[in-house]
Amino acid sequence: MSDLVPVDPLPDFNEENRSLEATIHSFEAIQAELNYRQAQTALHDLVDGLDLTAQERRGLEPEIQGLESMMDKLDRQIVHIAVFGMVGRGKSSLLNALLGETVFETGPIHGVTRSQQTANWKLTHESVQGSDRSLTRVTLPGAGDSHIELIDTPGIDEVNGEAREALARQIAQQADLILFIIAGDMTKVEYQALSQLRQASKPIILVFNKIDQYPDTDRLTIYHKIRDERVKELLSPDEIVMAAASPLVAKAVRRPDGRVAAQLSAGTPQVDELKLKILEILDREGKSLVAINSMLFADDVNERLVERKMMIRDRSANRIIWNGVMTKAVAIALNPVTVVDLLSSAVIDVAMILSLSRLYGIPMTQQGALGLLQKIALTMGGISLSEMLANLGLSSLKSLLGLAAPATGGASLAAYASVAVTQAGVAGVSSYTIGQVTKTYLANGASWGPDGPKAVVSRILASLDENSILSRIKDELRAKLDMRDRAVDHTR
Repeated sequence: MSDLVPVDPLPDFNEENRSLEATIHSFEAIQAELNYRQAQTALHDLVDGLDLTAQERRGLEPEIQGLESMMDKLDRQIVHIAVFGMVGRGKSSLLNALLGETVFETGPIHGVTRSQQTANWKLTHESVQGSDRSLTRVTLPGAGDSHIELIDTPGIDEVNGEAREALARQIAQQADLILFIIAGDMTKVEYQALSQLRQASKPIILVFNKIDQYPDTDRLTIYHKIRDERVKELLSPDEIVMAAASPLVAKAVRRPDGRVAAQLSAGTPQVDELKLKILEILDREGKSLVAINSMLFADDVNERLVERKMMIRDRSANRIIWNGVMTKAVAIALNPVTVVDLLSSAVIDVAMILSLSRLYGIPMTQQGALGLLQKIALTMGGISLSEMLANLGLSSLKSLLGLAAPATGGASLAAYASVAVTQAGVAGVSSYTIGQVTKTYLANGASWGPDGPKAVVSRILASLDENSILSRIKDELRAKLDMRDRAVDHTR
């Protein structure tokens, strides 16, 4: 009898495929978890680093609250599912069918925000501007620490135009999944609303509800018309499902007189296909959806916060710059000594730079401010040189006119004032330019940006209308000097 050599069994390719799929799924789950944690960390860092003064926070409370709510959503692992549709399309009934109990009221709800709590879910009603119908939320416990929050919105034809668009934007920003409910062929209003929601770039399931009210042939005809004509540019066929949230079933009953008649009663909801579709989306990409949507929302809100913050700081910076300009102009106009003119100019510019650095929250020492002033002055080139030469020449002339005042019986003082105002104007334009360049530098986070200092200075100089600024400096300076003279006369 010959020796038998054991032969390895043929590999089970189905088993290998299943193992590969499990490995891929496991890797995707790990990656989704990492993305989720990164989004969570980024949002916490954003909220913790808002760096807003009390003045900057005023008027931005909704945006800040939105960021904090989104942070809470990530921390508590909440998935938002929002439902849109016209009145009578069965939104609330559909949600009740998904939940398996009557949580959402099917009639109109009036009144201000109120809430109630049961052992398994939390229900809240929030008033909506432009509608007498409220927005309803129900929060359900999910797997592990996660929660699902269903949002039933007022009918899109119950809210006036502007408020409807604002509500759609607000809810679509929060939502991770949108259910859009119709009950037959789409109307123009429904198509417009669906198009607006599509712009939010969120997963949408179009639910053709109340299919029990149509014969099979009519139901399929309507479905194909919606799929092939109405929404083919907005949704794929996989994103359209049919349902019957509260179907009516006819039963034969015998009347007292012995005749048989049909009686309508509530049947079993037909929402299994919708449930599977929702579960498929959440299982496949739930965490990624929440992470991406949170980051998109946070980025949008942060952009508005930064824009508002920079607008307020820009106004404050311009006030600091103008105060520096006028302080320098007055100091130059009143001071008759040339060397002191030059020193006081530098001191005032450094003080202005330090004030701007505090406004933008960028620490800077006096030495650092002086270094920045020197760099800006060198980059400004011609303007700084012109200011220095003008200061030297005009200051010398001003000193001579001042010394000649006793000999001329004060006649030279008129020329002195004219020279002083001109000198102050030249110095003021230079200081204004330095202030604007510093503001741009600090607004970029103490960086010149991709262009470099020369490009920043050139851009500001190109936008500078020296004539108008000089005229404004002279007008304000004359007004200040007139007030000073009146005050002196009053004390005599």
